[in-house]
Amino acid sequence: MVNFRLFVGFMTDKIIPPTPSRAEYMDNGPREMGWLEADEPIALFEKWLAKAGDTEPNDPNAMSLATMGADGQPDVRIVLLKGLSRDGFVFYSNAQSQKGEQLNASGKAALCFHWKSWHRQVRIRGVVQPVSEAASDAYFAQRARGSRIGAWASDQSRPVSSRDAMVDRVEEIEARFADKEVPRPKHWHGWCVSPSEIEFWQDGAFRLHDRVLFSKSSAGDWTKARLYP
Repeated sequence: MVNFRLFVGFMTDKIIPPTPSRAEYMDNGPREMGWLEADEPIALFEKWLAKAGDTEPNDPNAMSLATMGADGQPDVRIVLLKGLSRDGFVFYSNAQSQKGEQLNASGKAALCFHWKSWHRQVRIRGVVQPVSEAASDAYFAQRARGSRIGAWASDQSRPVSSRDAMVDRVEEIEARFADKEVPRPKHWHGWCVSPSEIEFWQDGAFRLHDRVLFSKSSAGDWTKARLYP
């Protein structure tokens, strides 16, 4: 039997960063607090996302997408936010993938944005619906040709025998659409997560984080509550 205490200590020493010291907490500089007065979450999210675009080295629009499988087990993966409005948060993918099947089955999802360099996080929960065919067509047409080819070539989430098999499939699709526009596959489209809850989180010294939860009523109004960290 593994001595769990010793094993955890070994792992912590080797790869898991230690708890920040007082000096490290104090070295983060002044914290921006004006956002706590916001009374509408979408406009606040837009401001945070714009700020993240200035501070994050890669993909400030990257978000974790959590779904539930038919077996009751949760799944999570990173996707990219590609649209935002008062209706919700939009991303695109293959409807025949594992995530697509789970989204279609449950009609619900959760999202999480984490901007490490800015010490902020946003969590979202809500219902999911496909976006319109026109919206999916318009976004697909903007993608690089190679990405459009890839949408046809990939049986996403299905087993594949080798990388060579994937390359062969891409070449087959390239030949199929040689000198032609690449249309959107019907199984590839967008989803919109219409939020029922949006929680904003800002890192605080000694784990005294600031958390504000916006909840949408059945009438479509937002209420706000501050949460313990």
